Amino acid sequence: MKRSGNQRKKAFTLSELLLATAILAFALCGILLAFVTCSFLNESNRNVTRATTHAQHVMEDIKNTTFNTIKTKIDNGDWDWSGATITAEGLTPLNNEVIDTTATGTDLLDVVVTVNWQDRGLRNRTISIETLLVEP
Repeated sequence: MKRSGNQRKKAFTLSELLLATAILAFALCGILLAFVTCSFLNESNRNVTRATTHAQHVMEDIKNTTFNTIKTKIDNGDWDWSGATITAEGLTPLNNEVIDTTATGTDLLDVVVTVNWQDRGLRNRTISIETLLVEP
């Protein structure tokens, strides 16, 4: 059989294949970068949530104490926790986590619970919650 002159094989040239491969590689690198960034942000947000939960746990413990002994216990460091104490409370500590509590005032206590820890890359992070307590 004879082919007529206007029928040719249709195929990609080498330059078209290289261009398509380069575009695909560029898109895949962007998607991979977004995935890795989202993984790091997810871990960071998980740590913030865990630190907030730890601070709320300490605050609830303080609220369940009689008003007259709260300031004394805070001044004695009863709610200043580090890794071993956090674990003893049934919580999973973060990297180098330390919980500090302060109280100011007499009739109206301003209680602040601060959680410090290190995130990925040893970046120091802090979260605080604060409440006012008054004698019932």
